[in-house]
Amino acid sequence: MRRPDLTSDDADDSTSSGGRFGLGARVRRLFAPRVFLLALVLSVVGLVAGGLVPVVGYLGRFVGIALAGFALAFLATGRRYVEAGLAGALTAGLGFVLGTLNSVLFPVVADYGLQIAGVGTTAGLLAALVGHYFGRDLRAGLTKDLN
Repeated sequence: MRRPDLTSDDADDSTSSGGRFGLGARVRRLFAPRVFLLALVLSVVGLVAGGLVPVVGYLGRFVGIALAGFALAFLATGRRYVEAGLAGALTAGLGFVLGTLNSVLFPVVADYGLQIAGVGTTAGLLAALVGHYFGRDLRAGLTKDLN
């Protein structure tokens, strides 16, 4: 394939039409929907699996989300912090709200539902990002040439 000449006058036309160097390509580099769906599925599985351990409670859910971000680093190439963070935040936020709805605390949910979701979302975001960071670090160490 021939690379487009970015110094010519028609370079603006190729970027505005969504070509190889256009806005669509930039958005796809920043956020990939398929990778996000994979991250979301992994986060939900991690949340459920971590919640099944009765001794650790909510902490197990966040460890599961962190492990999902860690697994995503091995399955998806490149930096996928946006997808991992968004999936972890959504999963944990919904998990916190649904976990509170299952208890007898319905008045608490009515009064503090947004704060509960905010705490869960923030913790899930941080867990997914930390897990993804360490997964990328381990992957880089495993694939590095030994001299």
